[in-house]
Amino acid sequence: MELTNDTAIDSTPDVVDGVAFAKLYGEPLFKLPNDLYIPPDALEVFLEAFQGPLDLLLYLIRKQNFNILDIPMAAVTLQYLDYVEQIRRRNLELAADYLLMAAMLIEIKSRMLLPAKKVEGSDEALDPRAELVRRLLEYEQIKLAAFELDTLPQVGRDFVRTQVYVDQTVVTRFPDVNISDLQAAWNDLLRRAKLTARHTITREELSVREHMTAILRRLQSAKFVEFQDLFDISRGVPVVVVNFIAMLELAKETLVEITQAEAFAPIYVRLSYSPN
Repeated sequence: MELTNDTAIDSTPDVVDGVAFAKLYGEPLFKLPNDLYIPPDALEVFLEAFQGPLDLLLYLIRKQNFNILDIPMAAVTLQYLDYVEQIRRRNLELAADYLLMAAMLIEIKSRMLLPAKKVEGSDEALDPRAELVRRLLEYEQIKLAAFELDTLPQVGRDFVRTQVYVDQTVVTRFPDVNISDLQAAWNDLLRRAKLTARHTITREELSVREHMTAILRRLQSAKFVEFQDLFDISRGVPVVVVNFIAMLELAKETLVEITQAEAFAPIYVRLSYSPN
């Protein structure tokens, strides 16, 4: 492909990989105009856009729809040398790597003019382009993989990480038990006790202190005990009443704590915590 403004045949396809070359007055430009003026330094910027000699060579092959497994070395080498010759005149340091690839292309082209060597132990001839094709295919795979990775979200480009400080020293404080909640729980116990009441008349001496001791002993084996579990309603209303009085006495003497996590939640009883 010539870089002059002559009337040479333009091999640029109408659409290159579905991506426009540029925008002209807001419209995508998929084909270079025949009368386009290319400044002297434009090619230098063009070469700097490639990642190296393999990238430029792959571009030339894909741009003209050449079969990468059967590269026409003469056409590709001439086009490659045209690009490198222009940049060599202006920036020799930039063109150093490209000149090395040009020498390799010339060598491959020369070896293709000689009689083909056969692979040892086989009747097939050794293709001088095999190593170049392998490198191009590997490079294309890596380039496509890099493009796929670049589409993934990246920290700092697509999103930023935030840091939230959580104070772990805050002690959870349960709300105080409302009197009406305690009264409702007591009434529910009375109702359930009446359902199991027996009409046997007996005389039983009940001790509040004994029930206080029994409650403390029950709470020593568990961190929290539900309020209603501390009452044995099968023993009748008198025992439930005495047991309730014993619990109130323990709460009055700050030996137990009655807690509730939230409104309408179960009420729990536990031993009072006394710091050392």
